[in-house]
Amino acid sequence: MEIDVARVLGLVARSVKNFEKDGRPASTVTLSRLYETDVDDLWDAVTSKQRIPRWFAPIEGELQLGGRYQIKGNAGGTITTCTPPTHFAATWEFGGATSWIDVRLTSERNQARLTLEHTAMIEDHWNQFGPGAVGIGWDLALAGLERYLSSGASVDHETAEAWMGSAEGKDFMTTSGEYWCAAHVASGVDPAVAKERSDRTIAFYRGEMPPGVAHPGTGS
Repeated sequence: MEIDVARVLGLVARSVKNFEKDGRPASTVTLSRLYETDVDDLWDAVTSKQRIPRWFAPIEGELQLGGRYQIKGNAGGTITTCTPPTHFAATWEFGGATSWIDVRLTSERNQARLTLEHTAMIEDHWNQFGPGAVGIGWDLALAGLERYLSSGASVDHETAEAWMGSAEGKDFMTTSGEYWCAAHVASGVDPAVAKERSDRTIAFYRGEMPPGVAHPGTGS
C-alpha cells in the first residue's frame, strides 16, 4: 500500500473555527477536497452500505433520515439531515461523547468537491489533543476514499493496519498533525499551545504515546 503523502495531504484544505454552541465553547474542524468523479458517484460512495466498507469500515443501520447507524469499531449516531445527492448530517457518538458531522458535495467543472465539518464541544479532551484528534482520522478516511475512487479496489483492512505502523504511515500521521497544528494556530490559538496538543496527538497516532496518558479516541 503506497501513498504519495505530500500530494494526498496537500490536496485537502483544512480550517478550525472556535465559537459558542448552546452557550458553551465549541470548535469545528473542516476538510475540503476535490475528487475525480461526479457528485452522484461521490454521494453513492459515501452513503452506500455496500461502498462505505470499501474505503472506510463496515457500517450497519438505516442510512436514511432519522435512521441510526453504527460503524464497526468506530462511532454510531442518528442521521439528522439527508438531501441526496448533496448534503447529509449526523450525530457522531463515540466513547460516551456526542459530536456532529456535516457533509456537503458540490460540482466543480468535471470534478466533485467533498466538504466535511466535524463539530465538538471544547472540553478536557479537546484541550489535551486539539483538532488533530479528529483531523488525522479524517485525513486517513479521505485518502482512503481517493484511493478507492481512483482504482476501484477495496481497502484491505489488514494491509491498511500494517501500513499505519510503517515509516510511510507514520510520516502521514506526522504531516497530517502538522497541518492541523497550523490550522489551529490560524484559528487564533497560541502557537505553543497548539504545538503541545499536536505533538501529543501525533505521538498517539504513531504508536508512541507514553503509558498512562489518555488518548484521542475520537472515533474518526
